[in-house]
Amino acid sequence: MAVNILQVVNLKKRLNNSCRMIILAICAMLSLPALSLQLKESAPQTYTVKKGDTLWGIANVFLDQPWLWPELWRTNTQINNPHLIYPGDVITVGFVDGEPVLTLQREKPSLRLSPQTNKRVKPSPIDVLAWEAIAPFIRQHTFLDEGNYEILPKLLGNQDGNVRFASDDFVLGQTQFSTNSQYQVVRKQDTIKNLQGEILGVQVTHISTASVIPEGQTENAMLLHIDDANQEAKRGDKLLEGGFEYPDSLTLMPATSQRGRVVGDLHDHDLLGKYDVVIIDLGTADVVPGTVMGLYVQGPAIIDDEEPRYVNEPGVSGGGEWFMDTVSQPAMKVGEVIIFKTFDTASYGLITRASKGVTKGFIAANP
Repeated sequence: MAVNILQVVNLKKRLNNSCRMIILAICAMLSLPALSLQLKESAPQTYTVKKGDTLWGIANVFLDQPWLWPELWRTNTQINNPHLIYPGDVITVGFVDGEPVLTLQREKPSLRLSPQTNKRVKPSPIDVLAWEAIAPFIRQHTFLDEGNYEILPKLLGNQDGNVRFASDDFVLGQTQFSTNSQYQVVRKQDTIKNLQGEILGVQVTHISTASVIPEGQTENAMLLHIDDANQEAKRGDKLLEGGFEYPDSLTLMPATSQRGRVVGDLHDHDLLGKYDVVIIDLGTADVVPGTVMGLYVQGPAIIDDEEPRYVNEPGVSGGGEWFMDTVSQPAMKVGEVIIFKTFDTASYGLITRASKGVTKGFIAANP
């Protein structure tokens, strides 16, 4: 069999390059110093907790990597529990064995005296994360398996022949064999797929709540009262039992070996930034609420030829680049995201930092 000498030469070059890269990587790993916790140069010596503060926000005052807060506060059991931190508490920087740590100083609770009662005044403890930034997304959006979405009962119409329905309207819906007396009216927003084109599920939006009117139930339909509509419901909208559950708080932790991709968002925007919500193709088996992940972007591989080209340039196709030297670009970190709700095949994440617009395809990995 004839051997293409050019192919042999290129293959030898690639093998030599791979060997050099492996040796360099091993040397780099052996020479890495142990990581030490570093305070920001702008970190204050003391910080007084204010109303509206969060554990994440306070950590941001002291660290460039706020998910490392348990390490910074490792000697203080009060600070490890955000529900024991209150406005007015003073956080002070100290050092143990050369490593920075934080301690908590608190004044005694005050007493408010009146002729009738003695009332101990104590403010509400701070949260781990600002729930007001997350609550609208949790309460108005959820993610369903495509098959489960398709079999949900739907709105049919009303006596006036309307196609749209507002609060206080009565509407017929398909009969649901359930004793449930209240439903969420939801609408399909998008079908979410991974980067290989496989369907992960259906993104749905909350439209309104609807209560069953027992006297109006028949064998083929049930009568519903539209209780509280965010927007007009319409024929064909689906009926989902129960509410949109969410946790009371989050315990933050950095991701380790998990790696996923941004596969969508809640509003179908081209570019996303801080406090936007992304959908990541990691489910409950991969991450838990509170997982902090870095967001990375990787440019296209470059063909190292006489005239360098990107592999995705027009005219570079058909697998011919397999016989050429290609250079993979490093993934550059551009932001961070906190997973706050997980489903079987995907998760919602709140972007907490972004140095550039985040789009579909960005990598989510350890921070």
